[in-house]
Amino acid sequence: MEAVILILTLLFVAFMALGVYAGVKAVRAAKRGVDRTITQARRSVEDTALRAKSYGQPGVPGELAQLRLALRTSMRATQEALNAGAAEDASLAESLNLFHRLSAHGRELDHDLKRLEREPDRATVASLLPALKERTERITHSAESLRWAARDRARQFADDDLAALNAQIDVEAGALRHWTTEEPQTHGGDAAGHHWTAPADEPSPQAITSPDPRSGGYPWQKSAKPETTN
Repeated sequence: MEAVILILTLLFVAFMALGVYAGVKAVRAAKRGVDRTITQARRSVEDTALRAKSYGQPGVPGELAQLRLALRTSMRATQEALNAGAAEDASLAESLNLFHRLSAHGRELDHDLKRLEREPDRATVASLLPALKERTERITHSAESLRWAARDRARQFADDDLAALNAQIDVEAGALRHWTTEEPQTHGGDAAGHHWTAPADEPSPQAITSPDPRSGGYPWQKSAKPETTN
């Protein structure tokens, strides 16, 4: 009896520990989701504010906002392109490493530009604008080089795959058209003037019909999701 109670107690403790672990994992996942949502919302608000400043404020404040907006837009587009490509092309791993190093310079520049937005000495900030523009252009140019190289690589792979697919389809289409047998050649010993004819009872070629869509569907049709079982 004591052994049964001990086993039941251990099972209860194990289930409780498993429940606590699952609960902690769920809370952490929810927290990460909330943090991502808050970060994205904050970035959207800040981007909107930068657009408003770049168009609505003349002079130094507007130019600083334009630089920050150009920097953030270019870096974000490059990050999205590289992350999307790296999921299918492992060769982009080195490009991602280079982009992470470039991102450190981009963050530093963004912090400097943001700090200068609050600088009351506009004359000094104006004197720094040429160097800040050059620095921004160097970073965005490098980001654009990585982004377009990744896109060109993906497009080239798609073109190569399409070319190979077209060649296979041409071969298959040619094979599908050979639905009749060739006539046998007459030999020199055959009687002259006689023409060979196919037997009257030779079966005629069967018509090529398309499959019934209801039987299996076409490859581009989305199949129904299988029912899950508990």
